[in-house]
Amino acid sequence: MVKIIISLILYCSYSYGEISKFDNGVAFYESRAEGAKGQVAQSEHINSAIRLFEKSMQIPDKELDAGVYLLRCYYYKGKFVVDSKTDKKSVFNEGKALAEQLVEKYPESVAVRYWYLANLGSWSEVYGILTAAKEGVADLMREHSEKIIELDPGYSDGGGYFMLGAVHFKSPYIPFLLSWPSNEEAVKFLTLAYETGSPTPSQIVYLARALHKDRQRDQAIKLLEKLISTPLSDDEPVEDYEQQDFAKELLSDWD
Repeated sequence: MVKIIISLILYCSYSYGEISKFDNGVAFYESRAEGAKGQVAQSEHINSAIRLFEKSMQIPDKELDAGVYLLRCYYYKGKFVVDSKTDKKSVFNEGKALAEQLVEKYPESVAVRYWYLANLGSWSEVYGILTAAKEGVADLMREHSEKIIELDPGYSDGGGYFMLGAVHFKSPYIPFLLSWPSNEEAVKFLTLAYETGSPTPSQIVYLARALHKDRQRDQAIKLLEKLISTPLSDDEPVEDYEQQDFAKELLSDWD
């Protein structure tokens, strides 16, 4: 009986320690913008979060949640922390590889699929159009976006609609190879994303770009001007700054 009690105490202590690692990882992730300048973030907090989530993934009950946070960390680090193209490739490769494993193991997880696409889209940006085309990135993004919409159309303020609209907008039309991308479909799905939940800065910028391409210039400009005048959020100031900066560049180019 004594041995059983001791075992239970040790197990509870071990479990509590692992839960604490996960909670600490969340705290580091949520403080990731501390010390940031514009859209350039510091590495200390996001790297600490990554280490803690990697350890938390070793616990079965925490694997999925920690894995999703890891994907979010890789995306943030690749976009806003590391600077060189080589480092960005390395980070997004990690995110892409982890996401592929998690999608296979947790096919019904909307969060895994969404953050897979966030990392995959960024991966394709740093590797270029040709590499992305060879990897079939556009088809993968369409497939997973449609699955997200099927599972939970409201996730991340219409995140599935946003990803599907973005891939229609960004993918090149290639006869006999990639014939489905359409700016008309981009406007359709990006509008659905905009109207689902609260529109995010990324959704607003993509919708404005698609509208401008569709010759709806005045509406596109109004969207960007409103975004630029909106204060940065407390939760995602670095991400918001990036989109506001991009919006300013677009307005300058459209003059």
